[in-house]
Amino acid sequence: MNTPHPAHRVSTAVLAGALALLVAATGCSAKAGGKSGTEGADGVRTGPGVSAGTVRLGALTDLTGPYATLGKSIVQAQQMWADETNAAGGICGRKVEIIVKDHGYDVQKAVTAYADISPDVVALPQVIGSPVVAALLDDVQRDHLLTFPQAWAASLLGKDAVQVLGTTYDLDMIAAVDFLTRTKKLRKGDTIGHVYFEGDYGANALEGSTWAARKAGVKVIGQKIKATDTDLSAQVSALRKEGVKAILISAGPAQTASLVGVAASRGLRVPVVSSAPGFAPQLMKTPAAPALTALLHVVSSAPAVSSDLPGVRRMVTAYQDTYSGSSVDSGVLSGYNAAKLLGADLKKACAAGSLAREDVVKAHRSQHDADTGLGVPQDFSDVHRPASVAAYTLKPDADAPGGLVGAEDAHRIPGAEEYLTEHGVGGGAGAR
Repeated sequence: MNTPHPAHRVSTAVLAGALALLVAATGCSAKAGGKSGTEGADGVRTGPGVSAGTVRLGALTDLTGPYATLGKSIVQAQQMWADETNAAGGICGRKVEIIVKDHGYDVQKAVTAYADISPDVVALPQVIGSPVVAALLDDVQRDHLLTFPQAWAASLLGKDAVQVLGTTYDLDMIAAVDFLTRTKKLRKGDTIGHVYFEGDYGANALEGSTWAARKAGVKVIGQKIKATDTDLSAQVSALRKEGVKAILISAGPAQTASLVGVAASRGLRVPVVSSAPGFAPQLMKTPAAPALTALLHVVSSAPAVSSDLPGVRRMVTAYQDTYSGSSVDSGVLSGYNAAKLLGADLKKACAAGSLAREDVVKAHRSQHDADTGLGVPQDFSDVHRPASVAAYTLKPDADAPGGLVGAEDAHRIPGAEEYLTEHGVGGGAGAR
């Protein structure tokens, strides 16, 4: 919090006193019961982003950077949800609007976009990028602006207003190591390579893989890369020299395609496991497609969009009808799921009589068993825990919507609770 310059303190105090008198004289307080906002004609308390006829949401996305494909899918899926919601009468008798800002995966641009958009929205159902969210954490918490990152670093946990949906990157890599040791005949003493982005994404993923490898008696060799690195020939050579029996990758789709394609061409035909952000269906139209089909699996807290779950099938059909020229990928499912979860929070807050930001956050944190029909239920009641400790294992299939099919149904990640307890977070319930 900035300290006022001494020269401004007197004038600030005078202004504050005048405003207090004005509020007392009019009887129209900006606060009631310690909560910000004003009461509308319908008796519902409102605040920034909410008017008599509109609920405004914000999206800080990447439409021009390394996750442009993901960003486009999420934006379109969430707009589809808004259109469906409005056609059904809106939320709290109000139409939903989504204001979209493109930051191109540039943190400074995102900070500027947040300053521009934050006064006019009640929540952010989409913020792409761990570095972006990390830079905005304090502002989001200060503003009580419920935010769903499209980022899954454990460092983003612990804030009332910030909700990581599903599992975190470290849990994904614990699931990946478990998958490799169960199904790919890795033995004690074997070496696994882990190629990962610098920053919170990769660091958190490496923390999980290292922990799981130690428990399994295998060794992890890390290879850190930048988001701008798209030729992973050097990394493949280094891992081949180390004699790795499997590879984990925590990066973007371009890096996954390069890693798997180069490894296969050089005879390093070992199993590769990625987290969900490392795959896009467009990869199945590249020269790397045969190698991806043969070698890659994807660990995800959400099912494949080719899933037979009724909710997923309805969403896919609606998306294909609405955006006939666009691919259906994991971003569509992730974005639509986030929007549905936020919609449930807003409806719960409305039922309690307030759409003020802090009451939307309160409504969200009261959700213990949030189930959109698009995957496993999630528990949002503990700000320090991931919302889920269950994961799916998927595999590439060029003929499937989204380019992936299920390899293993959602299952509780072995070792997840032990890992969380060691990191000071325990008390999980069920298979979430």
